[in-house]
Amino acid sequence: MSADQILDALDPEQREVATALHGPVCVLAGAGTGKTRAITHRIAYGVRVNAYAPQSVLAVTFTARAAGEMRQRLRALGVAGVQARTFHAAALRQLSYFWPEVVGGQMPSLVEQKAPLVGRAANASGLRVDRLMVRDLAAEIEWAKVSLVDPADYASTIARQGRPSPAGLAPAQVVDVMRAYEEAKTDAVVLDFEDILLLLADVIGRHHEVGDQIRRQYRHFVVDEYQDVSPLQQFLLEQWLGGRRELCVVGDPAQTIYSFAGASPQHLLGFGRTYTDATQVRLVRDYRSTPQVVSLANGLMRRRGAAGAGVELVAQRPSGPAPSFTAYDDDESEAAGVATRIEALISAGVPASEIAVLYRANSQSEALEEALAERGIGYLVRGGQRFFAREEVRRAIVLLRGAAVAADDRPLGEQVRDALTGVGWTEEPPTARGAVRERWDALQALVNLADDVAADAGGAATMREYVEHLAERAQAQHAPAVEGVTLSSMHAAKGLEWDAVFIVGCSEGLLPISLAETDEAVEEERRLLYVAITRAREHLALSFARARKSGGKATRSRTRFLEQQWPDVRPGRTPRKAANARLADLGPDDLRLFETLKTWRLETATADAKPAFTVLVDTSLVEIARSRPSTLGDLARVQGIGASKLDRYGRAILEIVEQHHAERA
Repeated sequence: MSADQILDALDPEQREVATALHGPVCVLAGAGTGKTRAITHRIAYGVRVNAYAPQSVLAVTFTARAAGEMRQRLRALGVAGVQARTFHAAALRQLSYFWPEVVGGQMPSLVEQKAPLVGRAANASGLRVDRLMVRDLAAEIEWAKVSLVDPADYASTIARQGRPSPAGLAPAQVVDVMRAYEEAKTDAVVLDFEDILLLLADVIGRHHEVGDQIRRQYRHFVVDEYQDVSPLQQFLLEQWLGGRRELCVVGDPAQTIYSFAGASPQHLLGFGRTYTDATQVRLVRDYRSTPQVVSLANGLMRRRGAAGAGVELVAQRPSGPAPSFTAYDDDESEAAGVATRIEALISAGVPASEIAVLYRANSQSEALEEALAERGIGYLVRGGQRFFAREEVRRAIVLLRGAAVAADDRPLGEQVRDALTGVGWTEEPPTARGAVRERWDALQALVNLADDVAADAGGAATMREYVEHLAERAQAQHAPAVEGVTLSSMHAAKGLEWDAVFIVGCSEGLLPISLAETDEAVEEERRLLYVAITRAREHLALSFARARKSGGKATRSRTRFLEQQWPDVRPGRTPRKAANARLADLGPDDLRLFETLKTWRLETATADAKPAFTVLVDTSLVEIARSRPSTLGDLARVQGIGASKLDRYGRAILEIVEQHHAERA
């Protein structure tokens, strides 16, 4: 692509980002506004006009998946050689390179799980701990390190911040565990992830020749998700910069959801004070979500005096269905209701991989898994076993490497399919669910990826290029899409999007979670819900259960965050006077459609020799008359229309609505 073509692909605000090639640049980018597009085009444009050498750019992201996506986009723009990595990956690469020179010997290995060492440290400190206490202590140690809190200052720091010490321990006890943990690491000759950043920053500060060499290599820095940087990451970034100003940061304060882990939006919000002459751009055009979803998201964050609320999004997509709000009797009913609606969406043509169920706590997934399994709907739990760690995927990659050596001139997809038959892939999916179907789904994801790689290359991709692409994805843990409904915590869903999103557990105690005891913690819970809402492109459903168990006391209430948006009428249990009120709200034309639907209902019920209300209740007919659904997907969102009724009556209802529209025209 030429420089002009790179810019032509952008909207005015994105173009402003892309052409701001020098000096400090701060981009406030709302959800779905194309921030990755803007910054990758900025890098590509800078390379095209010879403002940057590709090797001189370091783009830092917060997830390996985001880094992999950025590298793919840059390649698609014809730019190779740019380093796009997470903070930890970039730091580990540099530290590994300089370690023999400045320290000597082999660098200690990296420990991925703190828990065993923390447990050992707690025992050495005289504490009797269980698994949950070890987890909480490990999280607190991580928070202290990324926040640059020395053990000697721990007690005074948490007192000043109003932060409770973990597991009901006294601050002095936590400090003892912190110190014992560092000793345990030294004895085991290992480093943790925070050590990588700390040690590299120290090496750069102590050894000027190392800092000079890094700065000669990297002259331009881009930091994505800047609202989530910790004090430690900011300190390392400043070491990399060495006082220079070639920095572009991108973030959204409304998506700050990791404060509990040490992230701080203050670096983003204070960027203009740090660099008074910085170029500042706001991306507000939301290309992801419908106006209905965007309106709900904006309303959630529109609070007087709310600091760091982000940008007011402006929807760019056509109108879609209104978000739905449902109160269920108990958790089991909520899971069953969500599964039924998912079944209807899939029947209406929405791919299972484009549907997600989001929750606040991982423990909420169990009931959802059972409800989906009962209906034969495939699903994957985000945060479970990593894709590239699966046995069938590892075996498949071995076969694909062998096939690449003996590749022929056949299309890439055909060669990949032939190779994967060796690990059990078949053209048709197995009828059984469970582990058998999960294995097939994983292999099918490799097949689909091959088709995508071939399409991107205009059909000219080779097996060797495909295998190299897989190796890069495996290194970045950038798994291909697996067919199935995604079950995910709200935190793990950040950076992702789906056509349809169900947000469950929208009740006090879960949103905000009961552990959120300060105003700041509650506001972070609000931002978390905002992130969850803005994952939806078109269909959005929010729900909660009034009781935990069937027959239990209905003690739960809907979340305070949605008080202004949640309808007062309890869905599914509308009193007749409320139904009449809704009927009275219909306009003359809507009433004619309602009467036509009632006539159809009576004829259908008479033919089946059963009462009319068993076909559809009045409230469903009123909603159809008001919303005028044009697709099965739209119709599936009407209360009272499940998968069976959608299958039995859906086409007839849509024909009535279409005919009514034609007669009116």
